[in-house]
Amino acid sequence: MTPWTNWAGTAHARPRRVHRPADTDEVRAVVADVAERGSRVRPIGSGHSFSPIAATDPGCDALDLGGLTGVVSADAEAGLVTVRAGTTLRDLNAALDVLGLALTNLGDIDAQTITGAISTGTHGTGAAFGGLATQVAALELVTADGSVVRCTPDDRPSLFDAARVGLGALGVVTSVTLRCEPSFVLEALEGPQPIDRVLADFHELADTEDHFEFYWFPYGRNALVKRNTRRPTGTRARPLSAARQFLDYTVMENAAFGGLCRLGRAVPRLVPSLGALASSVLSTRHYSDTSHRVFATNRAVRFVESEYAVPRESALDVLGELRALVTRLRHPVAFPVEVRVAAADDVWLSTAYGRDSAYIAVHQYVGMPYEEYFAGFAEIADAVGGRPHWGKMHALDAERLRDLYPRFDDFRRVRAELDPHGVFANAYLDRVLGPVG
Repeated sequence: MTPWTNWAGTAHARPRRVHRPADTDEVRAVVADVAERGSRVRPIGSGHSFSPIAATDPGCDALDLGGLTGVVSADAEAGLVTVRAGTTLRDLNAALDVLGLALTNLGDIDAQTITGAISTGTHGTGAAFGGLATQVAALELVTADGSVVRCTPDDRPSLFDAARVGLGALGVVTSVTLRCEPSFVLEALEGPQPIDRVLADFHELADTEDHFEFYWFPYGRNALVKRNTRRPTGTRARPLSAARQFLDYTVMENAAFGGLCRLGRAVPRLVPSLGALASSVLSTRHYSDTSHRVFATNRAVRFVESEYAVPRESALDVLGELRALVTRLRHPVAFPVEVRVAAADDVWLSTAYGRDSAYIAVHQYVGMPYEEYFAGFAEIADAVGGRPHWGKMHALDAERLRDLYPRFDDFRRVRAELDPHGVFANAYLDRVLGPVG
């Protein structure tokens, strides 16, 4: 048995066998074999989920989709690109660049596979923009009976609404067709502002900036505010110099910040002072670049994370209670809190289903205690109907999640039709979706 672990080390598994299919027919063969044995199989991507969503149950199989990569077809005029399931966002962005296209919005990490990112509800920020799943135009899946099924808004629309954020519970997604737009430049303005001022201006910033987010450093007075503005086609990019990129991202955001975290882990009583220091030395950056180079950044410092989508009108109350919680914790917090916004959508298991949302993500440096912090935050978010990110750490089960998602039982119905014996289930899905049927 080959051991598997995710990027953060929060999930582990020992699959009976790891299959590495090279095409859809090989995926079908694996699924058929697993189903015939009455066993289970889970698709795995880059391992960037913090939850055990990709972990196989003991004695069950894993499907590594790393061999299913690359663009299948592209219609630049229509803005439609079909890509294989195991393609990472980083490689997809590079391929779209060549085609003169771009995804409308992205998260801040690009190491995930496209299907892993879609299936767990990955999102970026921007009050007028939805998550990655809202950019999906069609999906191809291998279902539990070995069928290859294609779904679009017009062809099997219920499956399409369920499968865009499908948690890997409906089948193995083998390709995705994405709705893209012409390549564009983002102008980025990033810098420190007093946290009290950021909170006072929160809704105005969210409404007036194309893509707005901020990082609040516990124990510090400043937040790092990021404003990204979309520029017209043909705008010339003015990126940071190579030297500035190296200094800001490699040295400061990874090496230096990682050093502060390691020191805080070794001597926890220093964490509040180190956090205040990190907040006080934030610098200002003003540049522009091709969109995906602005949206995504390299994250070399490892952490654990929990994130909830709360109704946007509740965001300030949640943040106020979170600030109070930090002062009561027995163990200090070494990592900043990330706050983003997104538009309501119609994807059944999207955390933004039916409501404009604010995303609040709490982090802790690997190896430092996080349980009390994450549990306290979860209680605060749950009180306002917060929905946990499917790929991040949380403790909710199907009974509570049913109350949070109006189409939860519709999703379960589609799942029962496609996978009545739970071929694609695992312990995590048993908890968050309940038993098949």
